[in-house]
Amino acid sequence: MSIAEKSRETVPAAVDVPRRRRGKRVTDEHGKHVRVWELALRYLLLLAVLALTVGPFLWQLSTSLKGPTEDIFSSPPTFLPGEPTLHNYDRVAQTIPVWDYAFNSLKVATANVVTNCVGAALAGYALARLRYRGRKVATLVFILAMLVPVEGIIIAQFTTMRELGLNNTLIGVVLPGCIGAMNVLLMRNAFLNLPYEIEEAAFVDGANTWQRFLRIALPSVKGTLAVVAIFAFMGAWDDFLWPLIVLSDPDKFTLTIGLNYLHGTFANDERLVAAGTIIAVAPLIALFACLQRYFFRGVGEGAVKG
Repeated sequence: MSIAEKSRETVPAAVDVPRRRRGKRVTDEHGKHVRVWELALRYLLLLAVLALTVGPFLWQLSTSLKGPTEDIFSSPPTFLPGEPTLHNYDRVAQTIPVWDYAFNSLKVATANVVTNCVGAALAGYALARLRYRGRKVATLVFILAMLVPVEGIIIAQFTTMRELGLNNTLIGVVLPGCIGAMNVLLMRNAFLNLPYEIEEAAFVDGANTWQRFLRIALPSVKGTLAVVAIFAFMGAWDDFLWPLIVLSDPDKFTLTIGLNYLHGTFANDERLVAAGTIIAVAPLIALFACLQRYFFRGVGEGAVKG
């Protein structure tokens, strides 16, 4: 082999050496190069937001696990409990019938999820797919309903429940929120994103409106249904004002009202209050953990078109 041929083989290898040593470039979702200090700043901001959102919950969890001999107001404060104990949760159950209140909240939240999923899916499909007079006006009515604060119509709701004889009943708690305007619009946007060609093919094959809704449209928006279910469950589980107004029998109190007794009678015992708070938040965390993959997919389904 001549010297010229050897040089031609070694030059490309020498040129490729620096490329291998440089390593991979950090890029964003659009393929744009991200500097190291920008990436570090992003992570710092994410950690700050994480501390602001998750920090109070972790602090309540830590307080609920601290024993009666530990000082929860020490300076500097101690985050980890010295001797973790579940005694505070037992004391909550001994102080108030917390499990009865939780069962009442579960019944209200489950009914709210079912009515919102069924009603919002039907209304959203009618607004997105069916052709009739007044469809745009009906959509505008749902948008305007979102602008009305709950406090502005709560007296009218209470009067209506009293006229219907539903005061001091769990049905009276469920009925005003059985179908939310926001959930209807979410389902409408999700149905609008579906291609019309699929339903047109089913129509040519002889499928009626109910068959197209149940077999084609509804299975395609499972993610948005999960979003509606989470929103409905959280709204019913965390609601405090309306159950406080419509309920008067302690046996029918929901969990949010029942936990208020801990703040009133045992305001100085922060461990007890923290344990009650964790009991109230735990079902929401479990629900979101089970439906999170559908939740993030559903946000994209219902947020592209308006």
